[in-house]
Amino acid sequence: MTLRVSADKDTGVAVVTLDRPEKLNAIDLSTADELASVWREFRFDDSVRAIVLTGAGERAFCTGLDRDADVPQPNSPYMVDDPLVAIGPKACDLWKPVIVAVNGMACGGAFYLIGEADFVIADETATFFDPHTTYGMVSAYESILLAQRMPFGEVARMALMGTAERVSARRAYEVGLVSEVTAPGGALAAGVQCADVIASCPTEAVQGTVRAVWAAKEATRTAALAHAPHLVSMGNLPSEAQAGLFAGRRGEFRTR
Repeated sequence: MTLRVSADKDTGVAVVTLDRPEKLNAIDLSTADELASVWREFRFDDSVRAIVLTGAGERAFCTGLDRDADVPQPNSPYMVDDPLVAIGPKACDLWKPVIVAVNGMACGGAFYLIGEADFVIADETATFFDPHTTYGMVSAYESILLAQRMPFGEVARMALMGTAERVSARRAYEVGLVSEVTAPGGALAAGVQCADVIASCPTEAVQGTVRAVWAAKEATRTAALAHAPHLVSMGNLPSEAQAGLFAGRRGEFRTR
């Protein structure tokens, strides 16, 4: 298992932990399946009323899709097999509140999870960046999800700067991606504290509020995501060319 799930039946709060710290919590195909399964199981578990999602270890919350994952693609610009498309709670039709607690790096495919959280708490070690363009890939799903919660220019800058720049927790708070910044190591505890409060409120009111908040931008998000597969299929370099870029890039960046 690459996820750890614990639930406190007294408080109604569950904590889901991405548990691949040796891989910077990158998501392989098994982890993707486990995430989708956990979100769907929570739909039927009335004892769980609020959820906190975090990553194991100090270095990263999640670094997106594991580069070792083998994902064959159809030979067509109109079809894409995206292993991360159903890893988020909203994609799995879960309308219970989900808080993401970030420490360390959050990049690339991590935004499938962050983008479907109800709010995000980060500690001071957190950094956010999107490496897609650096390695010859289109940032489509990630940018669309982030555009629902950040100013346009900030999303564009993160996506276009690739690995050359990282957004600090403080800057992420300033632009609205993060709702609270804690001391190092404090994001999970802060997330659980918020989840405790939310889980103590009447369930129907909480879930109706979650659904209402997401309804405010649902039409725009759905329409935008419909374009994502074609943009990825047409804009991504072949996997061999991507691998060459991964092998040849240096790890220099600035944090703002």
